[in-house]
Amino acid sequence: MTRQRRRHIIRKRRTTTGLALVAAVSFIAGMTDAIGLIISGDFVSFMSGNTTRAAISFVDGDYGHALTLFGAIWVFILGNALGIVLAHRVSARRAFVVLSTVAILLAAASTLPADYLRAQFYLVVLSMGLINATVEQIEGLPIGLTYITGALSRFGRGIGRWMIGDRNPRGWLIQTVPWTGMAAGAVTGAFTTQYMGKDALSVVAMLTIVVALATRALPRPLHLHFQQPIVHRRRDAL
Repeated sequence: MTRQRRRHIIRKRRTTTGLALVAAVSFIAGMTDAIGLIISGDFVSFMSGNTTRAAISFVDGDYGHALTLFGAIWVFILGNALGIVLAHRVSARRAFVVLSTVAILLAAASTLPADYLRAQFYLVVLSMGLINATVEQIEGLPIGLTYITGALSRFGRGIGRWMIGDRNPRGWLIQTVPWTGMAAGAVTGAFTTQYMGKDALSVVAMLTIVVALATRALPRPLHLHFQQPIVHRRRDAL
């Protein structure tokens, strides 16, 4: 087998494994999105929607709701930042560390009584920020796990490029994977919430642990491959 052929096979395996992980994590995100929206009435990962809702609430004089949503935006940002720190500083098995933390947060949210709805909401939002650090890229191509609008936008632009003669579908066809996973997860989450109420969060927590444990079977270099590399500024450039 030639070196070029071997590299092609390795790259194909990495891509297949990465897309399978993206589908699983997007499914979890979709379930959590649906459950969180039904329980709280607000989005737990769609911060564009929360920004608009916060602005409308503020104009309508519902300052408490506006502050809750603006707070959720910052909690989501914090979750993304924390996910990167955990992925790059805690263990080489980055996906396992991030998903395990997400599962813990979701499990904690599921145990809170109804009187702590805002705390429950923020815990779920934090977990959705964290989950974005599981997979940031597939073979150098950006992947959004909760930012599905971005995936659909890249997919639509890819169709436009195909229409004008670009015959390289690699960069945009994979964008359908996170949307498909999230859509399937959202349907599952809605049905689960219909029968279990807020206890549906515990189901997502258990599913997240299962996926996290499955990622332990992946080689450590593969965990590193799914995140964007950290670029440190050289001191002599200061």
